[in-house]
Amino acid sequence: MGNIMEYKGYHTKIEFDAESKTLRGKIEGINDYIDFEASDILNIELEFHAAVDDYLEFCKEVGKDPEREYKGTFNVRISPELHKKLALRAFKDGCSLNAEV
Repeated sequence: MGNIMEYKGYHTKIEFDAESKTLRGKIEGINDYIDFEASDILNIELEFHAAVDDYLEFCKEVGKDPEREYKGTFNVRISPELHKKLALRAFKDGCSLNAEV
């Protein structure tokens, strides 16, 4: 995807705001909401880098882990037909539905 950026292991998706005519993004995978904006593609990358650097510095100053904790669980909604097929496949493979997914 051309609108995804990565810096120091952090990611953002750049979107265009037609109303304000700006490019916007927010840092993904953190416990806080950190966003940034710029008027052009060259500056949006600089703003993203600055936002990550500032956030990491802030976390260091307050002794906070910047990474989001993932529990390892998530819910997926699927059709009953697909659920049945996956359950049967897991049974045939001799494993749990979670292992099959």
